[in-house]
Amino acid sequence: MNFSSRLIEEAVNAFSALPGIGKKTALRLVLHLIGQEGAVTEQLTSALTQLRRDIKNCKVCGNISDQETCNICVDPRRDKSMICVVESIRDVMAIEDTAQYKGVYHVLGGVISPIEGIGPSDINIDQLLNRLKTGGIKELVMAISPTIEGDTTIFFISKEVKGTGVKVSTLARGISFGGELEYADEVTLGRSIVARIPYQDQGE
Repeated sequence: MNFSSRLIEEAVNAFSALPGIGKKTALRLVLHLIGQEGAVTEQLTSALTQLRRDIKNCKVCGNISDQETCNICVDPRRDKSMICVVESIRDVMAIEDTAQYKGVYHVLGGVISPIEGIGPSDINIDQLLNRLKTGGIKELVMAISPTIEGDTTIFFISKEVKGTGVKVSTLARGISFGGELEYADEVTLGRSIVARIPYQDQGE
């Protein structure tokens, strides 16, 4: 793709570095911004700069937040005795869109994957176990994508909490094995949460 302007080329390269945006789409976005009032571009750049500077991870659950503790964790209407354990922030958003879950969350930041060299210490499992030590937790809802790595992660966590009196449940298998949680439709995901089942490992 040939450009008549170095500035346009650099802007296109910046946009096309984003996931799901190719060179042609990036060029359309750049040309659109060029045709707008300067205030529009300034508002966009200001929002992105502020986002990058001020966004935080919740110190309790690991979700993204404007404050030290996210809105979900501080919401008095949420059931603090139930923690939904997810792989990523995107999964929190997907579950929230179902409007079927009223507890709180814990974001692992990944799953155990020996092939990729990711062990239990590489994701936020220790933080989860520390939350359980504070007491008051009755159930862990393991809302992790039904893959081999996801099942390995659920198995490990269930072993760690065994004997604590905390119930471990998993999503009903409305989610197909090997599928990613964030791409499940809201109805299927919502029903899977409502119809969650007690987790039983292969040794039981």
